[in-house]
Amino acid sequence: MPSDSLFQVALPVPLPRHFDYLPPVGHVVTPSDVGKRVRVPFGSRELTGLVVATGIPSADAPELRHAVAVLDTTALLQGELLDSLRWLARYTHTPLGEVLATALPVTLRQGDPLPDTHAWAWRLTAQGMDEAPRLRTGSRPQRLASLLLASPRDEDALALLMQDWRTAARALAKRELAERVAVASSTLAPDPQPGPALNPQQEAAVATILEARGFAPILLDGVTGSGKTEVYLHAIADCLRRGRQALVLVPEIGLTPQTLARFRQRLGVPVLALHSGLNDGERARGWAAFARGEARVAVGTRSAVFTPLPEAGLIIVDEEHDGSYKQQDGMRYHARDFALVRGKALDVPVILGSATPSLESLHNAMGGRYRHLRLNHRAGEAQPPSVRVQDLRKRPLEAGLSRDTLAAIGGALVAGGQVLVFKNRRGYAPVLMCHDCGWSAQCRRCGTPARSSPMTVHGAGRRLQCHHCGARQGVPPACPDCGGLALQPQGIGTERIEEMLLEKFSDVPVLRIDRSTTQKRDALAGHLQQLGEGPGILVGTQILAKGHDLPHLTLVVVVGVDEGLFSSDFRAGEKLAQQLIQVSGRAGRAHKPGEVWLQTHHPEHPLLHTLINGGYHAFAEAELAQRQAAGFPPFAHLALLRAEAGHMEVATGFLQAAKALLAPAESRGEARAEARATPEIQGPLPAPMSRRAGMHRMQLLLSSSSRRDLHALLDAALPLIYALPDARKVRWSLDVDPLDLY
Repeated sequence: MPSDSLFQVALPVPLPRHFDYLPPVGHVVTPSDVGKRVRVPFGSRELTGLVVATGIPSADAPELRHAVAVLDTTALLQGELLDSLRWLARYTHTPLGEVLATALPVTLRQGDPLPDTHAWAWRLTAQGMDEAPRLRTGSRPQRLASLLLASPRDEDALALLMQDWRTAARALAKRELAERVAVASSTLAPDPQPGPALNPQQEAAVATILEARGFAPILLDGVTGSGKTEVYLHAIADCLRRGRQALVLVPEIGLTPQTLARFRQRLGVPVLALHSGLNDGERARGWAAFARGEARVAVGTRSAVFTPLPEAGLIIVDEEHDGSYKQQDGMRYHARDFALVRGKALDVPVILGSATPSLESLHNAMGGRYRHLRLNHRAGEAQPPSVRVQDLRKRPLEAGLSRDTLAAIGGALVAGGQVLVFKNRRGYAPVLMCHDCGWSAQCRRCGTPARSSPMTVHGAGRRLQCHHCGARQGVPPACPDCGGLALQPQGIGTERIEEMLLEKFSDVPVLRIDRSTTQKRDALAGHLQQLGEGPGILVGTQILAKGHDLPHLTLVVVVGVDEGLFSSDFRAGEKLAQQLIQVSGRAGRAHKPGEVWLQTHHPEHPLLHTLINGGYHAFAEAELAQRQAAGFPPFAHLALLRAEAGHMEVATGFLQAAKALLAPAESRGEARAEARATPEIQGPLPAPMSRRAGMHRMQLLLSSSSRRDLHALLDAALPLIYALPDARKVRWSLDVDPLDLY
């Protein structure tokens, strides 16, 4: 290679280009440098980027700067993963540097070396061995110390033996009675435990999956409680027997501990967790363990789809319909779709599991693009819950619950069961209003004269918070408009329901599960452990509708069904149907029968009628027909260009200029191939939420029956859009395949 060869470096900056650098003095550029991290000068600072190509400077190239250092001896990103990330950058039209930075753990993104991949264990200190017998009997520190007396225990084993071990470990460490030590990961394999016998449908599904060789997209479509996880476990066990790696994606961090515990008990290998609840070092160690081929199985949330899989054998996406798989800021990717892209590149099966598959996945299965496996019956002796639609018209309500509902809750508790009250709105009440003059508390940063943005009441009426921008303030002592003292919370949130139920059923635990109560690590697992196996009530949002196994739950009450029945979002019906089926499926999953009460003021609504009488698939069939008639996904392909600015005119001006560049070729008097489908462009229009955190929000919606033509249009126009003078005056983004048109 000539001595003046250069690096082409992708940097984490919002510019759709690479940057050329000469190598550090004394470094000879070779093709093996592609995929290595380098530290380079960029303006007045230094950035860490990735070498994506090498080359030779052209004769008219400006004088280039030297890279400061090459940070890796071997390529950090290479092969399939690097190629797949290049594809993702092209598909999402995101600068490659930002895509690569998103795919790396924070410490690696910042230039730290690839970490050691040892695991962690806990042991008693010499002082701890002496004092362990004197710890208070039955306390958490005493229970943990008794586990550690015989020998050190790794963290995976402790998670199986004691759910609240971390709190106890911190308490022992603070008193210098226990310490955390590094151990070789090969020592962490627990003994595998046998699982329940499979029913005929599960056996058929497992057989089909095990027969698949090479890339095979499989939709595992099973009713709630049908034993999809058992099918996953058999597929993973076969993958391990073949010496391959398996990646399992779950939609929420809250599902990870429950899934990890079950997988560790059954598989007999260490199972790594990969999610945002881990610290930066833990995430980097897990990433490195897979990159080196040491780790075999991982369970993680959306970002785990970027895990290196040098010995890939299987990818599973559980609850594939869930919207949390779509990243809504930064690089707007869909983890389920990228998992399929990786599965094809790796030539391995990809299992998409759900009781309520997305309409896109069902459409692909119906069209023969996916194998479609059905599990129509609950596993074991569990039976589907009975469903009752309760007409709320003219009925008195307490915190959104009717007297009949409260009586049903009391009856379920007396019978020894547990109850889930589902309300997908956290906080105490959605609005604070003056009963004298009608004033209501609005967010000054998100509301407009045409569209108000109420602040949610929290803390039993003591605090106001905007759920859009996060702004907080105290509740005023009197009405700011009229000075009256008749300020009253209006509407119902999870806090208000919890308060009422605590008063009504003071003899059983009443636990609230929403974003406010599950922010800490393992918080959800702690709440469920506190509930135990006896009578109790869970009050929660959609967090509780996502695959949790609650064997003692006998009654589910859904409050606020009507909020999703009349929405302008074309996906609203699908989301509500999935939510109702999923939350209803938490009831009656073991030997106790389950019952579901749906409270509504619209008992004759067609969506409810279809779901109850025909099930989710009857709804999906009707909804797909409507989507096709209206030209909505999956029969059309969308892209949403958003712009935000302090003044609406600035955002509108940028989008008008962008629209002129996005106009089809024929409108500019250019020739157009006959086969091309002309994308439609709507806007600029205000976003449904037209102001957020002080920024006015406008958008363009692009729609085309041809995915290829839509991307060709974007490929041609985006370089020109980046060059627009107004592009520097606004905060803009492109969302390909948007889930929400907010």
